[in-house]
Amino acid sequence: MGKFQSSKVFDGFSTVFRQWKAKETHCRFLHGYGISFKVYFEGELDEKNWVWDFGGMKRAKTLIDGKQPKAWMDYMFDHTTILAEDDPYLEVVKKLQDKGLIQLRIIPATGAEKFAEYIYDKLNDFVHVETKGRVKVTKVKFMEHGKNAASFIGGY
Repeated sequence: MGKFQSSKVFDGFSTVFRQWKAKETHCRFLHGYGISFKVYFEGELDEKNWVWDFGGMKRAKTLIDGKQPKAWMDYMFDHTTILAEDDPYLEVVKKLQDKGLIQLRIIPATGAEKFAEYIYDKLNDFVHVETKGRVKVTKVKFMEHGKNAASFIGGY
């Protein structure tokens, strides 16, 4: 017996971040990329024979952190600076936001792998609620400028 899967790419985001623990590499500096992520959905087909409605992020009733899903993605990743909550220079960077120079977002950890996990956690919860348990997110692939990618594969 087979399974149904679908996937969707979300792109067009310009994001700045740093990996402060990468002390021996240039990744410790603030740097930006055009980022995108591909979300993999799995579940039973709906009445239209779709696993996931590709426009579903725009039409969803369920919110992510109080925002429509597409608005949440833009809020988090479009022309933003993302720092880890344990970054030792977080207070310094917060001053840039206070001056109106950046849109700061703080998450548990940065880096392609941790971004993939963070997005997975947010979207899987959203999709589960939005589809009343019919669909789950199985994987999120996070990409930096189309050359580097990391994935997080959810548990079953």
